[in-house]
This record gives sequence, C-alpha cells and structure tokens, in this order.
Amino acid sequence: MENIKEIKDAICDVCHKMWQLGWVAANDGNVTVLLDDDTLLATPTGISKSFITPEKLVRIDREGNILEANEGYRPSSEIKMHLRCYKDRADVRSVVHAHPPTATGFAVAHIPLDRYDMIETVVSLGSIPITPYGTPSTYEVPEAIAPYIQEHDAVLLENHGALTLGANLIDAYYKMETLELFAKINLTAYMLGGPKEISRANIDKLVGLRSYYGVQGRHPGYKHYAAED
Repeated sequence: MENIKEIKDAICDVCHKMWQLGWVAANDGNVTVLLDDDTLLATPTGISKSFITPEKLVRIDREGNILEANEGYRPSSEIKMHLRCYKDRADVRSVVHAHPPTATGFAVAHIPLDRYDMIETVVSLGSIPITPYGTPSTYEVPEAIAPYIQEHDAVLLENHGALTLGANLIDAYYKMETLELFAKINLTAYMLGGPKEISRANIDKLVGLRSYYGVQGRHPGYKHYAAED
C-alpha cells in the first residue's frame, strides 16, 4: 500500500530542489504523481515551489476535477498537459514541468537537443525534441506534445520550458536534471566549436545498455540516424 505522506513529502522535496536550482521562479512549474487508486496529487497554482508544503497539495481525478484540497487551492491550469501524458502513456506515474534556464534557452532559440554526443544522455533519454508552440492553459499544449511523448520521456516546449515523464516521481525529476545538465554541456560545446556526435556503432552499444542499467521509459532510439542512411 502506498504511503501518501511519503509521496507528499517527496513532491515537496522535489519542488524545493527545483526552486533552489533556479529551474522555477515565482509560481512557475508544476508536479504531479499518479496514485494507485488512479487519482493524482498535484501542486497548486499560484504558489512558489519554495513554499509548497504537504497540506497545500491537491488531489484530483484523471479529468482534473478536485477531490481533495484546502480552501482556495486548485491545480494549475496547465494540468491539462499532465493529464494528457497519463492518458497516452500507461507507464507514466509522474510528470514534472519546469523552466531550467539552459534547456529553456534552447527551447526559446528553437534549437532541439537532438544530438547524440553525451554517453549518459544517449542511454537515459536519447534525442530531445522541441514540441510546437502552444498557448499555456489551453488544449493547444497537450495537443502539441501528444505526438512526441510516445517516444520521448523529455521534451522542450517551444518558447516555454521543459517537460519530463517518469515511472515515478524521482525518475521524472532525475530526467529533468539530466536534461538541464545536457543542455549546459552542449552550450559549452557549441562555444568550443560545436559538439561532436558519438559513432553509430557506439550509439548501438549505449542504447543496448538501457536494460543492463534498468532504465525505464521510452527512448527514440536513433531514428534520425536511420533517416540519413
């Protein structure tokens, strides 16, 4: 049986870490976790992630209806994006949305992180695309991400931020960490003359290590390489 208190505490811990790392400002970002009873815990709208405490979290159903919440608290209007992830991916149990500065810089510049140039990211995430622009709080965003989340656990949101999907909360959070570090390394590599991609043969080996390391989730493989063959 799930320990709801532990899950709430973990959500708060992740929110505080994101704020401390500078991935969110003011009331940016949101976190959700799918529970065993098919309901979700979600961060409330209008509150800095640095101020999140367990009693401020809201519980909703898969349609976004509030089941439990203290007076005045409700989920972010961007919950639609989270709900689409759970609807389309039965393996997803947590979704994290944030604005990590370097990764978001790539999203604002419309530069996807689709190069296979760092070993750890090749294994854990593969290429990271940019989803088309969508107006926040509308159904444009879930429609924009839908084609991409079938094969990707991390995406950049055009002119907006980043989204990661995980088998659990920590998995989703780690993927956001990996995404932001990958963006920082690539930015440095571009300043040093441009990142150099790993060979196709070595990419094959790295993707094959996913099962050895127990990496969960979806992976795009190396389809953009196949397109060049």
